[in-house]
Amino acid sequence: MQAPPLTLPAGAVRQARAQGSIRHLPVNLFASVMGLSGLALAWRLAHGSLGAPALIGEVIGALALGVFVLLALGYGVKAARHPEAVRAEFAHPVSGNFFGTIAISILLLSAVIAPYGAAAARTVWTAGLLLTLGLGLVVVSRLLRGGTDDAHMVPAWIIPGVASLDIPVTGGQMPMAWAGEVNLLAAGVGTVLALVLLTLIVKRLAQHAPLAPLMTPSLMILVAPFAVGFLAYTNLVGEVDRFAALLFYFALFMFVVLAPRVFRRSVPFSPGWWAISFPMAALANAALKYAQSRPTWPLWAIATLLLAGLSVALAVLAVRTVRIALDGRLLAG
Repeated sequence: MQAPPLTLPAGAVRQARAQGSIRHLPVNLFASVMGLSGLALAWRLAHGSLGAPALIGEVIGALALGVFVLLALGYGVKAARHPEAVRAEFAHPVSGNFFGTIAISILLLSAVIAPYGAAAARTVWTAGLLLTLGLGLVVVSRLLRGGTDDAHMVPAWIIPGVASLDIPVTGGQMPMAWAGEVNLLAAGVGTVLALVLLTLIVKRLAQHAPLAPLMTPSLMILVAPFAVGFLAYTNLVGEVDRFAALLFYFALFMFVVLAPRVFRRSVPFSPGWWAISFPMAALANAALKYAQSRPTWPLWAIATLLLAGLSVALAVLAVRTVRIALDGRLLAG
């Protein structure tokens, strides 16, 4: 009897190559750095206000930095080997917005590393703001070009606007003479962009078919403009006033509305689930900061619950992401 051939069928070879290709590394994985950085900053706030161990925030911050380096190297390899795939991802009306997660990650990491090196933090923040403002120009240019399909107006469109708001969130204490004006510029751009895009997105969600199941977690992004807006506004004015309170409470309201729609067993896991991480992190940071300004037990309870929920959610996401990375599904075509 003749031995079977040792070569795989052509279809199997193509499938194996697709599963292992860096070409399929999704840019939206940078949302994991946003979430981890936000979690690190939240635990730092909890250390100062609730007496949480300082080590927790610093370890998570180091993890966020390590994940960013790993993803940056991976996406750099993708750009070098498959530049057409990166161009297609950037030009896509939905996935292109997730390039804003790279800019936000850089801005947040500047705050993470600030206690360890002021000069490094200034350099990283400056790089992040230039990238963020550049992406803002691209988004507005695409929007004014016209012809955008309503089906493409999804929550991810808010990311570049929220990115601009993260400039004053992370740069409120930057000592450069020009930083104050840049923070005001970014706050103006981010506020108007977020409001305009939010209006278009809510219109699409109300009048058209629901989002596809894999995009359901991105609904949580609708919390971000208000939670990040709270953090940016309080950094700019230097206090938590009544307008800041309105932003915080509406962010909390949106979270309560959206959580039952997002956290459902019927929603399959994918890297897109990391879209929940930064909005929840921003809300947890806002809740801790608001509770510090109005120290009552209900507000501390809300802040503690949000921090605990965020920590559990990111731990689950990290474990499940590592699992699909190890079995090859993360880079599958």
